[in-house]
Formats: sequence, C-alpha cells, structure tokens
Amino acid sequence: MANLNFHMVEPSFRIAEVKGAESLRMQAARPLATRERAHFRHAKARGPMPPTARRMSDDFGGGPACRVLDPSPPTNFAGKSRPKSPRRPKVGKYAFAMRKTQSPEESSPARLGGVQSIVRTFELLEALADQGGSASLSRLAETSGLPLPTIHRLVRTLVSLGYVRQEASREYVLAPRLIRLGESAGRMLSTWAMPHLAKLVDLLGETANLAMLDGDQIVYVAQSPGRHSMRMFTEVGRRVSPHCTAVGKALLADLSEADVRALLRRTGMAEHTEHTITDPQTFQDQLTWVREHGYATDDGEQEIGVRCVAVKIPDVPSRIAFSISGPAPRMTQDLIDRAVPLLADAAESLSAELSSGRP
Repeated sequence: MANLNFHMVEPSFRIAEVKGAESLRMQAARPLATRERAHFRHAKARGPMPPTARRMSDDFGGGPACRVLDPSPPTNFAGKSRPKSPRRPKVGKYAFAMRKTQSPEESSPARLGGVQSIVRTFELLEALADQGGSASLSRLAETSGLPLPTIHRLVRTLVSLGYVRQEASREYVLAPRLIRLGESAGRMLSTWAMPHLAKLVDLLGETANLAMLDGDQIVYVAQSPGRHSMRMFTEVGRRVSPHCTAVGKALLADLSEADVRALLRRTGMAEHTEHTITDPQTFQDQLTWVREHGYATDDGEQEIGVRCVAVKIPDVPSRIAFSISGPAPRMTQDLIDRAVPLLADAAESLSAELSSGRP
C-alpha cells in the first residue's frame, strides 16, 4: 500500500478512501488535466461531493487518493482558497418543455407583476357596472368566468368596505362610496381633456364638450365655452337621456341592437322637442347611419334651435365622446364638415394619452 500523508483533521470529519499503489502510480503517470477529468467523472458516479470536502494531494504528484471532510474552505493545490462557482440556470430540453407548457394564465395581468385578487376585484366591479349596477352572484359568475366561491369572498370584502351593497333581493349593487372615486376620476379626465377642448374652440369658435355614458345616462364632465357672446352652455355634471343627444348616439352606436333596446326600455324615449326621436326602430336607423359615417348629430332634439355633432373617443375603457354645439344658424353643414375631422383628431390624441398615462 502507498504511504499517504494526511493533514491533521478532527476524527469526526475524516473519511479516507485508500487505493492500491499500482492504481495510484497509473494515475500519477497521466497528465494533470486528464487526472482532474477522471476524478470528476468518478466523483459524479459516486454522487455529489459534500460541501466541506476537499481533495488532498498524495505522494505521487497530486492524484486523488482520498477525500477528507473538513470544515475549512475549499483549497487548491497551492493551498489558496478557491471561490465557489456560481450556480448556472437549468437549460436544455426540460427547461424548454416547461416553457412550452406554460398556461395562458401566466401572461395575465396577475402573472405580469399584478396581484391576482386585485385584478379579479376590479373585474367584478366592472361586471357590476356593465349589468347596470346590480347583479346576482350567479350572473357575476357567468359574465366574469370566476368560480362562485371566489366571487363570494371578493364581494363580501367589497360589502364590508362599503363599495358594494347587498339588496333584500340578494343581488349586489354598487354602493355610494364609489361616487367619490368616480368624481375624482372625472375631474382628472376633464383635466386631461381641457387642452383638446380649448383647441377645438380656437379652431371652430363653438362650445366644445366632453361627455360620457354613466349607467343609462349621458353626463357632461368637461366644457370649454365658445368665443361668441351667444353660445351654448351646459353645466358640467348635467345628466341627459342618450336618445336625444349627439353624444348619446355616438356612444350607443357600437352596442348590439338588443342592448340598445334594453337601455331604451329602461330610460324611456321622452319627447323633449318636436324633433326628438321617440321610435326605437327610427333610433336604430340613426345608429346605423352613425356607424357608417363615424359621427353623430343632434338637430334640435334636446333643445330647440341647437345643433350638435359628436365623435366617440376610441380604445378607452369608458364610453366618452367629444362634441361641438352651438346655435343652429351657425352650426351649418360646412361647419360640421370642418368639425368632424378635428373632433376625430382630438379623440385619437386623448385616447393615446389615456392609454399611455402621459398627457
């Protein structure tokens, strides 16, 4: 047997594997790089080396004659500490297989850095709003696609916070506490829209408005008054029926016929002037014209002697529209033809700003 030189170590840490002298001589005769590769092949076959293990050199030129477990840091043949190699990420066919089997949910907002419960909570609030402000749990499950237990847990949390209320009919409705959030959001929307409204007034001279569909009604959220001494003035916050306004027609045009008829049944079609449309089919024909031409008009349907033209703002979560209104003698067809492309440009610009978050 070969005479081996061991460093002094604690007995509890010593595990020596002594090989025959002939085997050691054969290892010593090979180049150092070859011995190192052979050592790692044997070590891999034996299993992973304990973290405190270090290799000792023997009398035959540094061949791996033994392994000694030692609490000291790993060292090289010169006695210097060797830094640990960084772990490399797993690659290869298994990692590729994991990437291929990722589910669609992994690209959802929650997977992309969002919190899933918050995403689902706002989905439920929007589903309630889409249902006119009230819905049952089963209806929410049908429209949102979420499991009933999840919906019940989230809705009960919203009830405890005061954002949702449960009626005697067991349906859930949006609660008044949301009004404060809506008013604040409306003020911010009007702030972003004002530069566009002011530009429209500068170019056309008539009053420019921003209005949105809130539930079943149109509400005006911002206005820039015209330059003329006799001009249109609509109070911000005023609510009107959609069937008798240009903004109402612009915002309802892309809804299905069934949804429009359901809305008209809820609101009625009150006759404000002799020009007000009160027949559902005639109103549907008007919406078809709006879809074909890209803008809507109101010719004295809300107030006698007032004309209005409106364009919907595209690609935004809420249904909002820009409009220009003024006395009928000044709101000629020539002015409307000039106003439509300007309204469309303003709508595209505001849509881009709302999408990017930068005015």
